[in-house]
Amino acid sequence: MKTMRAADLMTTDVITAKKDTVLTKAMDLLLRWHISGLPVVDEEDNLVGIISEIDLVNVTFSGNAADTRVEEVMTRNVTSFAPDSDLAQLIECFSRGRLRRVPIVENGKVVGIVSRRDILREMLKRYGG
Repeated sequence: MKTMRAADLMTTDVITAKKDTVLTKAMDLLLRWHISGLPVVDEEDNLVGIISEIDLVNVTFSGNAADTRVEEVMTRNVTSFAPDSDLAQLIECFSRGRLRRVPIVENGKVVGIVSRRDILREMLKRYGG
């Protein structure tokens, strides 16, 4: 059987936020699209961070979400993978930490995203579900 790569199961219609997006808009995107995190990109669409539900929860009650920009609270050190990364690498990454998703990046641009749910879907397919 062919080794699966990140590109084989990544979601390619990635919802992102610009670094100057206000937190209320980021919250709206998470809720509207039923997702738990957003890659953050700069003006040239290069990956510069990631913002998650917990980042927003941690700041919204203690600050002014309508005036705070994503870049002020995002995680800057982002774990990401290339499209040709072996699926086993992603699984190992998820099992080591508390990550829920990893951006798939090529030439600095987000070309996809893989979540734990994507991996569960693939596992279910392999087991005939």
